[in-house]
Amino acid sequence: MFHFICKALIHHRAIDSKTTHVRFLQTIPCLNSISNTSTTTDPKSLTVSYLVNSCGLSSETALSASKMVAIESTERPDKVLELLRTFGFTKTHIIRLISKHPPLILVNPEKILRPKIEFFESLGITGPDLPKILCSNKQILLSSLKNQIIPTFDFLRGFVKTNENLICALKQSTRVVRCNIQKVMEPNILTLRAHGVPERNIARLIVLQPQSLMLRIDLFKEVASSIREMGFEPMSRSFILAIRSMSMISKTKWEKKKKLFLDCGWSEDEFFLAFKVQPLCMLCSEKKIRELMEFFVNKVGLKPSDAAKCPNLFLTSLERRLIPRCSVLQVLISKGLIKKDVNIVWVLNSTKEKFENKFVKPYKEDAPEVIKAYQSKIGFQGFNVHWKIGTKKKEA
Repeated sequence: MFHFICKALIHHRAIDSKTTHVRFLQTIPCLNSISNTSTTTDPKSLTVSYLVNSCGLSSETALSASKMVAIESTERPDKVLELLRTFGFTKTHIIRLISKHPPLILVNPEKILRPKIEFFESLGITGPDLPKILCSNKQILLSSLKNQIIPTFDFLRGFVKTNENLICALKQSTRVVRCNIQKVMEPNILTLRAHGVPERNIARLIVLQPQSLMLRIDLFKEVASSIREMGFEPMSRSFILAIRSMSMISKTKWEKKKKLFLDCGWSEDEFFLAFKVQPLCMLCSEKKIRELMEFFVNKVGLKPSDAAKCPNLFLTSLERRLIPRCSVLQVLISKGLIKKDVNIVWVLNSTKEKFENKFVKPYKEDAPEVIKAYQSKIGFQGFNVHWKIGTKKKEA
């Protein structure tokens, strides 16, 4: 008898396929269906159904979200979605935002959301950047505009001066919106001043990576002292780049990356020299360090010490820059169009414009293969050349 009732109930629902709630309830076991009250008044059913059909969440995500939010009426959620779409939020943005913080679907859109969105718009954040930034950190739309967001941005603007710089800082780390300025950022800035770092460089650090100044106060002091002991000049730009680098990774990761460079053939002196020349090389992942070092030594034919002299190379892309350039040289050398004593480090580190003007454009007629090589349509097999690495570039 029970089986018959369930079967009949499912059949009855299948007939009215135009009703959203009915379609959703077909997935609920028969026992729940006959033991609860009418389907249209079930908050959890409405919540999951709305999150799936109106917000675009998956059934699994919607079911999980229903534990944090209960939609009893669609009036307010509809207004929230309407407001978000008005400001350019796409379906993907809405899914990301509501998935991260489901209760946002029930906030007052005019009192809570609109003022904050309009504030960020007034800074000059428009177009796709607006929803992208606001969706990247759920805390932005949850923070108090009056007590948190505006005071934080006023403080930062005092250093970076322009809204353009403010936007750059925000794009680097949206976490800055929730930073406790008085208890964290101000003390860390005082530490930089105590070391003699000029205001312009503090401003530069905020623009480049404001998260660096959100490190725990005692750890930040330790980082600043360590960098000073390494010989970095506080007045120099490299000092704040070193701050940025060391403050973004833990001591454990720092030591692991240092050991990796040493295992690849660098001496202690070469490691510290490379770090002083380009502090950001320590922000590379261990995987990228291994791949690049293997490429430089086994494919290009450089010595590990050669790579240490130009650590900027570790900030470049293997696929987009290094391999295409080496492929071009491979073609030109094979055809005898350039000498084999070209300074390969200079070639790999030069700007896009300089490289193209030197090694691509002049040879398009005599060796059209350089275009294919530059477009990565010709594989790079590796050089069989002994490179002479000097302090100055050699002309091809």
